[in-house]
Amino acid sequence: MSPAPATGTSAPWSFGGHDVHCLSCKPAETSEAQLKPESPAILLVHGFGASTDHWRFNIPVLSLTHEVHALDLLGFGRSAKPAELNYGGALWSDQLVAYVNERIGRPTVLVGNSLGGFAALAAGAALGRNTAGVVLLNAAGYFSDDKKPPKSLLAKARQSIGGGLLRDPLVQRLIFENLRKPATIRRTLNQVYIDNTNVDDDLVEAIRRPSLDPGAFTVFRRVFDTRGPKGQPLDELFAQLQAPLLLLWGNRDPWMNAAGKRASFQRHAPPVTKEVVLEAGHCPHDEVPDQVNAAMLEWLTELRLTESSMG
Repeated sequence: MSPAPATGTSAPWSFGGHDVHCLSCKPAETSEAQLKPESPAILLVHGFGASTDHWRFNIPVLSLTHEVHALDLLGFGRSAKPAELNYGGALWSDQLVAYVNERIGRPTVLVGNSLGGFAALAAGAALGRNTAGVVLLNAAGYFSDDKKPPKSLLAKARQSIGGGLLRDPLVQRLIFENLRKPATIRRTLNQVYIDNTNVDDDLVEAIRRPSLDPGAFTVFRRVFDTRGPKGQPLDELFAQLQAPLLLLWGNRDPWMNAAGKRASFQRHAPPVTKEVVLEAGHCPHDEVPDQVNAAMLEWLTELRLTESSMG
């Protein structure tokens, strides 16, 4: 599958004095599809190691009927990677809140995958009435009643390697250098995509390129620091969310127990929640984009009809 041509434009924006790569895409004036005034904007938020490029199959379709925005979280993609930042959910949530308030300025549906899902939910809860909805695709995070706290990649690796070896900067550097090799990136993607048709050279390069930026190694160490912040529990964020929620699941995600995770989400999700289960892995938006786009657009139409009937 080749991505449809996107007409997104990039404009300078900064958060906390740091450059952020972002783009926006609106229906063309000559397009047969029209942007309905009541349609919310959409903000797409990538997962760990990814960027706006990971929405290559979604932006061209969603922007036929909606104003679509996407950005690279600080520390990833083409955004700045300063060493002094405390990378984690709080930083990225604040970045999304600022972007919606400063660049979009109206009710927005926040869409996030994996780590970006947690950030999108936290921002959606914080934005209040400026959140038109939240869409989570195999979102990261934990619940207050989880029996065991989530472990980072380094914590799991430490169990297999042993001792405090992974605290050694040299060992961490060796791991990082291996992880950013094209062959390693492709092998990892093939593990988390059930259908690897879209695991192509463009995707591999989109992940590899930002890892060459100055500061990328520091971001890697801090994000995976076992002593780093875990963020707010998902159930607390659900309780604060005032907008409808759509859960899109790749049900064969090898990075999480999808069935167990779904059960926890179902137990804690707010009343206005819809769930769609897809035959896919950790990144359904890129693996089965046609299905994800269709599910999102159907849900957005349902929201608009519900609001019309109530108003």
